[in-house]
Amino acid sequence: MNVDQSVLVLGATGGQGGAVVSALLSHGAAVRGLVRNPRSAAARGLAARGVEVVAGDLMDRESLASAMRGAAGVFAMTTPFESGPAAEIAQGRTILAAARHARVPHLVFSSVAGADQDTGVPHFETKAVIERELAADEVPYTILGPTYFFDNALGGEDRIRQGVLDLPLPPDRPLQQLARPDLGEFAAAVFAAPDAFAGQRIELAGDAPTPDDMAAALSTAVGAPVRHHEVQLDEIGNADMRAMWTFLRGPGYRVDLPALHAAHPDLHWTSFAGWAEDTFATTP
Repeated sequence: MNVDQSVLVLGATGGQGGAVVSALLSHGAAVRGLVRNPRSAAARGLAARGVEVVAGDLMDRESLASAMRGAAGVFAMTTPFESGPAAEIAQGRTILAAARHARVPHLVFSSVAGADQDTGVPHFETKAVIERELAADEVPYTILGPTYFFDNALGGEDRIRQGVLDLPLPPDRPLQQLARPDLGEFAAAVFAAPDAFAGQRIELAGDAPTPDDMAAALSTAVGAPVRHHEVQLDEIGNADMRAMWTFLRGPGYRVDLPALHAAHPDLHWTSFAGWAEDTFATTP
C-alpha cells in the first residue's frame, strides 16, 4: 500500500466501516471516509481523528467515483436492511461501476460467510449476486465473508443483564462468530499487501461458542447468572432473519477456524469470552 495514498472506507461511520477505519489509523494509514452527511456528529468525529471525510451515496455512481479517485484501495459493503434486497444489489453494481470508472487498484468487499452455499437467506443471496459480478469484472478485489458478529448480542443487552440470552439455537450448537475489530484488522492486512490477497474469497471467524458457552461467558462478564433461552423459529417475525436462523440451525457456517488462524498468525483473533469481558466491563 502506498502510504501517500488514502484508503477509502464506505460506510465509515457504521459498525464495519468504523472498525476498518480504526484498524487503518492504528497502522498509520491515511484514511478517507465516505459518509452521507459530513455535518453529522459521527462524521465530525471521524474528521477529528484525522480522517478525510467525503460525502457520497452508495446509489450515486458519480459521487462514489469522485471519492474513489486516487485512492490506494476501497473498502465496501452493502445492506438490504434499509431499502430491500433489490437495493442492495443495485448498491453493489453502483460501487463496482464506480470502482471500474475510477480505476481503483484494489476493492475489498465485505460480504457474508455462507453466501456461496445457496442458503436461500435473502441477505446472503443478494451478496452472492454482487460477489459473482465482482469476480467477473476487471477491478482487482478481495472478498471477505464475516460470520455472525459478537456484538449482535447487544441487541438483547437488557435481557442479558436481566439474566437471559435469547438465541434461536439449541444450547449445544456452535455458532461461528467474529469481533468487528478483527474484521477491521484483516481488511487492513489486505490493504497492506493487496497482491497477496488478490482474487481471494476469505471467510472470517474468531470463535465458535455454543449458546451454553456464551451464557457462561456472559455470566462471568456481567457478574450474575445468565441462562440461554432457545427462541423458536416461528417466533421470529422477520422472514429474512427466520431464514438465516434456519440456515444456522442447519448447515451453518463452515469456516475452518484452525486453518484460518494458522494462515494468519500475526492477526489477533478475539474469543467470545474476551469480547464479553471487555464489552460488559465498559458498559453500564
